[in-house]
Amino acid sequence: MSDWKCVKCGNTEYEKDQFQATGGNFAKIFDVQNKRFITVSCTKCGYTEIYKSVTDAGMNILDFFTN
Repeated sequence: MSDWKCVKCGNTEYEKDQFQATGGNFAKIFDVQNKRFITVSCTKCGYTEIYKSVTDAGMNILDFFTN
């Protein structure tokens, strides 16, 4: 992502992070975080883009047993 540029202010510096969310009825009932997303945020204006990421089945199982 060395060529990333904020679409709002034109800044080229960014921070990457990730978050997980619950999706689907089964996941909501058992509070399993089975959706993973990557965020890219502009360090100047805060504009954030969200990208869907691949989830690992093993991590979903671990999340289920640790809740």
